[in-house]
Amino acid sequence: MQRRLMPVAIVALLCALAACRHAAISPAPVAETEPLWLARDYVGDGVFTEGIEGPAVGPDGALYAANFAREGTIGRVVAQADGSGDAALFVELPEGSTGNGIRFDRQGLMYVADYRGHNVLRIDPRTRAVAVFAHEPRMHQPNDLAIAPDGTLYASDPRWSHGDGQLWRIDRDGRAHLLETGMGTTNGVEVSPDGRTLYVNESVQRNVWRYDLSPDGGVAGKRLLIRFDDHGLDGMRTDAAGNLYIARYDAGGVAVVSPDGVLLREIPLKGRKPTNVAFGGADGRTVYVTLQDRGAIEAFRVDTPGREAGR
Repeated sequence: MQRRLMPVAIVALLCALAACRHAAISPAPVAETEPLWLARDYVGDGVFTEGIEGPAVGPDGALYAANFAREGTIGRVVAQADGSGDAALFVELPEGSTGNGIRFDRQGLMYVADYRGHNVLRIDPRTRAVAVFAHEPRMHQPNDLAIAPDGTLYASDPRWSHGDGQLWRIDRDGRAHLLETGMGTTNGVEVSPDGRTLYVNESVQRNVWRYDLSPDGGVAGKRLLIRFDDHGLDGMRTDAAGNLYIARYDAGGVAVVSPDGVLLREIPLKGRKPTNVAFGGADGRTVYVTLQDRGAIEAFRVDTPGREAGR
């Protein structure tokens, strides 16, 4: 087909309109106005109970955490214009259940470690319906959860009275598989960004272990990543570069450890007993920290977004 050339003026006009449309959908990057690595209050003292745990950012961009106002609840925290967070009750768990670790899958469903009920619960955020996704009587106290890129869950399972713990894999159909027993007090658990490594820490023994993950979800090649000389270890998350952010219980800080086991930095907090961390914010570079001694949530900015950061 023969093509006719447009006059130069029309071409210029069309190019200008295209540039305007592009500018409207591609805003200039927002300059960083908040200093990095400096903790501030996000939710104040006593809004959550001393059992505050399991922060996780959902697909709606809101932060969720266990035990809002009273045990057995999940709270939802929405960011305000002044940088603070407004917390409200999201859902009450079934009688006899108390939440700890929280994760979201790619479909936006929430999973909650129920340490009193020996369950992993699944919550549909749209309907707020709560169901038992996995139940395993052999579990001591399912504590924290990690979710692999394929949706497989991993659960730490400490027995504080004996100073030991277990590690579980929970398949996408809810079947639980015991991966290891006779460990220390297993607590924080996380998966690397590429889904090939599983990290598990032991609170009392202060060890962080790394495992190779096989395609079928199994673990092998256990070796020590890092050991701390004092204080405890709690929840942890990886950033997109694979660095671990570890809540250092009773140390009043969050440790950042490289995939090779090098301590890169420690971020001081206002509270002394951080229980867990989560990435979120519009760019995924805000870290939220739950504090047991304050019943509060602190936040600080970082230079690398999290592996999981909600939306």
